[in-house]
Amino acid sequence: MTSVPIPDLHDPIGQLLDTHSVVVCTGAGGVGKTTSAATIALEAARRGRRACVVTIDPARRLADAMGLDADTARGSEAMRVAGPWNGELWAVMLDTRATFANLIRTYAPSPQQAQNILNNTFFKNIADALSGTHEYMAMEKLYELHNDDRFDIVIVDTPPTTNALDFLDAPNRITRFLDHRLYKMLVTPSRGLARAVNLAAQTFLRSISRVVGASVVDDVIEFFANFEGMEDGFRARAVAVRELLAADTTTFVLVTVPRRDIAEEATAFVTDLGMAGISVDALIVNRVHPQFGEQSLSELHAQLDQFATTPLGPFATALLESVEIATTELDHLATLTAALPAAPVVTVPFLDTDVHDLAGLERLTGHIFPA
Repeated sequence: MTSVPIPDLHDPIGQLLDTHSVVVCTGAGGVGKTTSAATIALEAARRGRRACVVTIDPARRLADAMGLDADTARGSEAMRVAGPWNGELWAVMLDTRATFANLIRTYAPSPQQAQNILNNTFFKNIADALSGTHEYMAMEKLYELHNDDRFDIVIVDTPPTTNALDFLDAPNRITRFLDHRLYKMLVTPSRGLARAVNLAAQTFLRSISRVVGASVVDDVIEFFANFEGMEDGFRARAVAVRELLAADTTTFVLVTVPRRDIAEEATAFVTDLGMAGISVDALIVNRVHPQFGEQSLSELHAQLDQFATTPLGPFATALLESVEIATTELDHLATLTAALPAAPVVTVPFLDTDVHDLAGLERLTGHIFPA
């Protein structure tokens, strides 16, 4: 595929920071999304904003990069990062279970009902493993931090996923779950299971209990029964989260790398987001090899052939190989950039070391936020 010019504006990510209160960094796993989100938060603090970055990255690389102890950073509590910036920098290592527990405490009709749920064996075993839980709790935490007066901008590093709609649809999934007739039956045992109103359900549960044990089924029934009276609160929160994601004050930044498979996945992300009515406002491409001028590969070949049999031959060959890689990377990105004609693109070079501390983040700011 013929490569297309990559649009670039002066400091486009900085412009987004100055005009938005929520930055959603999205993209596939393993593309540098976590470090990009941390770098954006660091730059926001340097510009005088009270910034908080939230991630569920299981490798805890964000805590390392920001000088936080990974163990003390758990529990979904925002921790302030000290540094010589005009604003404030905070970081949250999302704890799915802790965030879920806080939601339950918020919407349970009584402290005792909340504690019954939190003590339930079913909740303890699978609360952080249910399909979509990570995505929903990440969005829930984003909403919570957005409404926290300590912060005026929140940067969220979304969970790794191959489908952008996984986290966008998370609030909808919770409402669909609450509206499902099986949930409604389980959540009201006094009118359902306990009084043998639904014989089919009882037969099903008896079959399940023979496989997993009656105590497991009892725990599940008890878990859902204790949810009675909490549905309206969860629904209202889901609506509020959806509205925040669609607000004018929220911006989406897509992070990728110039690999064909990842670029194709990123293009699918753009399509998914567009179907949800959300546009990508900027693209960050990490691990890019340098172009070394504007000459085409064929022109460079012609110029360097004269050095093939000289002592400069190995250097000419290395230069050609590097330009070939860079040209291939541009080709890989062509479809993606064509799908985002209005979105500025920021490229970050392939670095010789991994980013694992604040100094590394500072180095990245020079690439993502040109002076």
